[in-house]
Amino acid sequence: MSKMPTIYLAHGGGPWPWTAPFTPQLGADYASLRAYLETLAESLPRRPTGVVIVSAHWEASAPTVLASEQPPLLYDYYGFPEDTYRLQWGAPGSPSLAGRVRRMLSGASIESAEEHARGFDHGTFVPMKLAFPQADVPTVQLSLDRGYDPARHLAIGRALAPLRDEGVLIIGSGMSWEDRHARDIVRRSNEFDAWFQRVATAPARERDAALERWTEAPHARVAHPHEEHLLPVMVAAGAAGEDRGRVAWSGSLMGIRVSSIHFDSARTT
Repeated sequence: MSKMPTIYLAHGGGPWPWTAPFTPQLGADYASLRAYLETLAESLPRRPTGVVIVSAHWEASAPTVLASEQPPLLYDYYGFPEDTYRLQWGAPGSPSLAGRVRRMLSGASIESAEEHARGFDHGTFVPMKLAFPQADVPTVQLSLDRGYDPARHLAIGRALAPLRDEGVLIIGSGMSWEDRHARDIVRRSNEFDAWFQRVATAPARERDAALERWTEAPHARVAHPHEEHLLPVMVAAGAAGEDRGRVAWSGSLMGIRVSSIHFDSARTT
């Protein structure tokens, strides 16, 4: 059985797919992003046995897994239409998969914790509601480590890599460019994205070394004054091992160039 890829995807802003009549005004690239997410499951080698997803919108003092059997949704956005606060996506959690994640982290000498009350934030349920609308794949959300250390997030991904052979899909959900108010944003985001695509598709050793030094990228701290939207790619890349990345989707969201990367077992160093 072929192992699952690992994925870093752009999740867009807030509940954007359900903000009609505003959505049509977002342009063709938002429609393209929606089409990419809606066909994500079809691109996989098989149906996942489970999903472990790291969202930019949850960080904790140690990597923390959402270990409840039926997590609610966390509407962690503001200023959107009222009906977007009634969205539903009822995928089951998986205490057993959450426990396995913790044991794998422990085996790599990474301390972890678990949480039972929190819900899936929009970095999880927005892309997952599009990709898995039947909400029938057991899903575990994993937090970022508040220390923001890229090497540590690569190590978290490496610890979880064996899950891929068990059919578990590992997803990092963020945005490869985050600051929407930067000056000269079109040029700068294009230049940062060119760096991002080059690094993400490089051989594993080169890729991981460059990701650890991501602040050397063009306009790095303009793109990410705080790096929570970039760190999920570190987890996905760490879990990829020697597998090469490919650009699965790229577009300009309201003038900001962003990309989604799939690390596929079929393309190795």
